[in-house]
Amino acid sequence: MVFAQSEKPGNGVVIVAGKPMTAEDSLMVRQIFFSALREKTIENFKLATDYFARVLQLDPANDASMYELANIRKAQSDYPGAQELLERAVTVKPDNEWYWLGLADCYEKNVNDIPKLENVFNELIRIDGDKPDYYFDKANVYFQEKKYDDALAVYKQLEQITGPTDDIVAKRQVIYLKQGNVDQAAADLEGLIAANPQQIRYYLLLGELYNSNGLADKALKVLLTAEKMDAHNGQVHLALADIYRDKKNYEASFDELTLAFAIADLDIDQEIRIVLGYIPKFPDPNAKASALELSRLLTIAHPDDSKSYALYGDMLLQNEKYKDAKVNYKKSVGLNGQVYEVQEQLIRLELGENDPDTALKDGENALSLFPNQAWLNYLVGVAYQQKKNFTKALEYIKNATTLDTQDNDLLSQSFSSLGDCYHSLNDNQKSDESYEKSLSYNPDNAYTLNNYSYYLSVRGVSLDKAAGLSKHSNDLQPNTASFEDTYAWILFKQKKYTDAKLWMEKALAHGKDHSAVQTEHYGDILFYLGDTDSAVQNWKKAKEYGGGSPQLERKINERKYVE
Repeated sequence: MVFAQSEKPGNGVVIVAGKPMTAEDSLMVRQIFFSALREKTIENFKLATDYFARVLQLDPANDASMYELANIRKAQSDYPGAQELLERAVTVKPDNEWYWLGLADCYEKNVNDIPKLENVFNELIRIDGDKPDYYFDKANVYFQEKKYDDALAVYKQLEQITGPTDDIVAKRQVIYLKQGNVDQAAADLEGLIAANPQQIRYYLLLGELYNSNGLADKALKVLLTAEKMDAHNGQVHLALADIYRDKKNYEASFDELTLAFAIADLDIDQEIRIVLGYIPKFPDPNAKASALELSRLLTIAHPDDSKSYALYGDMLLQNEKYKDAKVNYKKSVGLNGQVYEVQEQLIRLELGENDPDTALKDGENALSLFPNQAWLNYLVGVAYQQKKNFTKALEYIKNATTLDTQDNDLLSQSFSSLGDCYHSLNDNQKSDESYEKSLSYNPDNAYTLNNYSYYLSVRGVSLDKAAGLSKHSNDLQPNTASFEDTYAWILFKQKKYTDAKLWMEKALAHGKDHSAVQTEHYGDILFYLGDTDSAVQNWKKAKEYGGGSPQLERKINERKYVE
């Protein structure tokens, strides 16, 4: 008999029995082994497993078959089976690095076998003592077992091979802090600073160590030293900003942030996260102003990055600086048109400025990139609606209702706009149906309630229903002149002239501009209340405010109400 054995702590003796091989046996083993490899390559794992098993029947000490079969077991998540094979393989070939690495993988997958990893990495270090990874892995085993001093000893051993490195220092820092040994952790970093006084990253690490352990004054001293050495290091300014903020010195903190944001080398994504951190503090005007200024600085430090202009646009929008926001969104889209959210915001602003031509141009361009975005189809439809191309508007807004059937806000808005379009096309039935659908998705859509009720009153139908819808819109958004005008007009159509006068006076009081329509309606109400002189005065005012209908002229000339 031929034996291979290995003493392993806690495992006793592992013995692999072999047998003398004839030349004919050896040839057969090779042939079957290569057949097994071929089947494994084409992922016929069942047949490959059978072939490797036959090899081991003929040659129980065939370590290569053990290793290959173990890999198949691992691929099938059979780690205990793989572990058994690899434990046998390393007894046959104890100097094979790959066998030990495979065994380490098995032990790592089996939480109960973590202690065995210590022996595995001892063997790997024996085989290749110049590979740092094995020392790190061995120290990590000790760390998991809370054997912190043993782990530190391994790092000391590694340091003798590689010299001090950032990775070793970082690992030791974790252990020192686990032990509550802040002084030793600091001493480690101070040693690095003494050896490398120009390396700002060590000052940053020491400052972070002190600050995270309640030693803000020491952190501040270290970072101020770093700032003197390199005033253009953005990370130093960010670290100082954190410390000043923790000390509640908000002015100094913001000053450090502005210095950091003016430095082009700072990572823009890190800066964006800082600006977004102000949003939960809105609507505090100081928070808004700070976020606005920092995002402005971002466009100066990163003039070729679309994200800087997008963020600045967002902050301008938050500060109600709509024209400036639009300019920056345009710059962002010009640098990168692939960000949908920016495209949508830009078109919304253009529509808000009653600029349908530009909204259509940008909207159609955006749709060429994002054809299946429901909101984008809706916005382009609204642009056509503003241009009074109602047929084209219907096409896009209908698209919106089919592209997203889950967004109730979108659906309510879309069907409301469809109701407006159908009304303009004199299709009252489809208009009413669209408004009803809008309200089915959102019964509190104030604009739907107002428009639907107004158009019913204009047609003189379902006035009680119209009154209820209009009253609800006023309850939802009180002191809205156009809604109050609608309700007053419905009351007028119901011949409730005293109530109509009260609501029309509310509309005139809350209106920001002189409305010819509201003033004319007020004159109509006054006429039916018997105050003809005041009625004529208001009709004349309506004409001064831009009213020019033939009916208004007749009201003035004939001093009576004309339908």
